Amino acid sequence: MTNLFSVFDPSTSIMNSSLNWTSTFIGLLMIPSVFWLMPSRYNIIWTTITSTLHKEFKTLIGPTGFYGSTFIFVSLFSVILFNNFLGLFPYVFTSSSHLTMTLTLALPLWVSFMIYGWINHTQHMFAHLVPQGTPPVLMPFMVCIETISNMIRPGTLAVRLAANMIAGHLLLTLLGNTGPSLSTSILTLLIIAQIALLTLEAAVAMIQSYVFAVLATLYSSEVN
Repeated sequence: MTNLFSVFDPSTSIMNSSLNWTSTFIGLLMIPSVFWLMPSRYNIIWTTITSTLHKEFKTLIGPTGFYGSTFIFVSLFSVILFNNFLGLFPYVFTSSSHLTMTLTLALPLWVSFMIYGWINHTQHMFAHLVPQGTPPVLMPFMVCIETISNMIRPGTLAVRLAANMIAGHLLLTLLGNTGPSLSTSILTLLIIAQIALLTLEAAVAMIQSYVFAVLATLYSSEVN
């Protein structure tokens, strides 16, 4: 019996320290940190923001939307916000100020909405081309106008984000380039103006990511 149970004796060691208990600590490490660490304030803030966005997007999509579809738009908001804020640092390329980036986000979303809507809800999509209460005489014109406005949606999404991001950065650059040729008193005013513009740009970075995600959500709600 002694030999039988001797296999459970602490036999694995490095420098006379037993390693038999390491399995317990490895098990603790495999448990997600959420269960045994207090979340930081940044985690709490980000969780609150994403939960609020989830509730708002769920309201915009309506009861006919698919479960979990809000996570696409919350992720979209997060990606755009991250890229917008990165562009506020010096010598960092602002990817969201280029149409290559913004169209890559807007066009696949719009195309997928259109394909899904026209295949599954064809009559509903045709009904969207004529607003309710339109006189019969104006119906052909309204169909043309609604079709054009629908076709330019990804372009307006992309151009809005790119133009808003590049405008503030351009203004900051132009004002900053005049700094070396100014006197000390005017330079102080320029620095204050630059700080105010940078604060405004931070607000624009948040607002534009939110606007992009909300408009994408509204476009998706129209095809249901």
